[in-house]
Amino acid sequence: MLSACKQSFSHTLQRTTIRCLGSVVPEVRVNDFGAKNEPVLGYLKGSPERAELEKALKETASRTEDVPIVIGDKEIKTNDVHYQVMPHNHKKQVAKFYYADTKLVNQAIQVATETQKKWDRTPLSERFKIWDKAADLMAGKYRAKLNAATMLGQAKTTIQAEIDSAAELIDFFRLNAYFLKEATKYQPISENPRVTKNSMRYRGIDGFIAAVSPFNFTAIGGNLAYTPALMGNAVLWKPSDTALLSNWVTFKICLEAGVPPGVVNFVPADGPVFGDAITASPNLAGINFTGSVPTFTRLWKQVGQNIGIYKNFPRLIGECGGKNYHFVHPSADVETVANGTIRSAFEFCGQKCSACSRMYVPESLWPAIKEKLLVKRAQLKIGDPTDYNSFTSAVIDDKAFKRISGYIEYAKKSSNLEIIGGGKYDDSTGYFIEPTIVQTKDPKDKIMTEEIFGPVLTVYVYPDNQIKQTLELIDTSTQFALTGAVFAQDEAFLRSALEDLKMTAGNFYINDKSTGSVVGQQPFGGARLSGTNDKAGGPHYALRWGNPQSIKETFVQLIDIDYPYMNQ
Repeated sequence: MLSACKQSFSHTLQRTTIRCLGSVVPEVRVNDFGAKNEPVLGYLKGSPERAELEKALKETASRTEDVPIVIGDKEIKTNDVHYQVMPHNHKKQVAKFYYADTKLVNQAIQVATETQKKWDRTPLSERFKIWDKAADLMAGKYRAKLNAATMLGQAKTTIQAEIDSAAELIDFFRLNAYFLKEATKYQPISENPRVTKNSMRYRGIDGFIAAVSPFNFTAIGGNLAYTPALMGNAVLWKPSDTALLSNWVTFKICLEAGVPPGVVNFVPADGPVFGDAITASPNLAGINFTGSVPTFTRLWKQVGQNIGIYKNFPRLIGECGGKNYHFVHPSADVETVANGTIRSAFEFCGQKCSACSRMYVPESLWPAIKEKLLVKRAQLKIGDPTDYNSFTSAVIDDKAFKRISGYIEYAKKSSNLEIIGGGKYDDSTGYFIEPTIVQTKDPKDKIMTEEIFGPVLTVYVYPDNQIKQTLELIDTSTQFALTGAVFAQDEAFLRSALEDLKMTAGNFYINDKSTGSVVGQQPFGGARLSGTNDKAGGPHYALRWGNPQSIKETFVQLIDIDYPYMNQ
């Protein structure tokens, strides 16, 4: 196990503040939401949440959960057995699970398609009650269990799990229901209601939705599977093998809250087997996906090739990651830059779609920023996620370890690159990789353009008089456009950067790190190869899974076919 330093890292949720120059974004209006974000608990010594978490961690670590395939009300186990291990201690198994074959995937499709018709008749008011109950269960009875499953199964530290599998998951359930309530308040104009009444209702889509979720956020799995279900759809949920346990806990909570069997079907499977089966079905109504560009591209191609067989044009929503940047202006606050970049690049080992992976720093500030980055990096303890002093833990699995360490070895051999911090890795106990900082001479080197999805930050130092050229590099050197941040105290520059970098990020940050979007506060998603930018956590996301119907009722007889001028 690697440890960059034996010192503990003091983690605080308070944002670093700097001198405010006023907003560079024009005021539109302030939303007064009727729903609130779930508070993030502190887990201080002696707190009740810390005691509950430690009990749940002990219980979760003491067993290997046997997780079946669930189709409708049937639990199924096959001979294709797999295990989820602890990334930080890969000899320990947290879950035993089973792959569905093509026959079972097709069985799930049939059950979901039949269930959708009945579920769609359930009034929205009843669905809202179920979603509220699920959120309450997540916030209370099962909070510690969700966090324990995420910590041990996905190697998240206490705070990273609390933000994800507690607060964000709860927010998706509560706020998506709230946003949908608000959307349904709209009704079309009825100029004379005694003569005609116009109305709108929201239906699901006949068929099924396939939800393909990633390992890195427990909350994403819950959102991908259950937001389409909230709209009246039925879902096949393919969880990530490496987030299986936390996703299973989410699934069981929703059953307990009252989501009927068959509305969401829990179908672990080999990726290509699942993808081939869903795209071959005429009943495919949509795919809700978070993962890699090649996988989403494959699914999109298959849908295109089969477009003539479907009952509906399938909805395709995808979030595929990024090559996210921090741009530092010569007027930036050095302390804010260093702290924000360390958090963005290395929290959860950089395994966030929004993690800072490339950084542009002016020559004038580089000596000070470099020193602070290296000092902060050396303070990070890398270890067991249940250790409250750990800043981060292991990467998710052997495939990620091999991919990320490959980039580090590439950096060691390249004449254009210099590893200035970190660079060590060890998979003897867990998949541990040191937070690594690389300096590049070439801003278009592959380490600056390809998504690594790990704790590797690459820095390009630019001449102070080449700000415009460097902004153009940010825009043109990758095909991703997910998140980005600029750091400056020059308000004129910030105003121009807001326009110059307009297409480079779906989530844009000013004097803040490129990670940490909150449901209802920063709706999340990017364009270009980062995805379809449907803004999960925003007011319109649930509506993307709706199938609205306009209705006109007439209360008077139609007694003539002529218009008045025809009889003059």
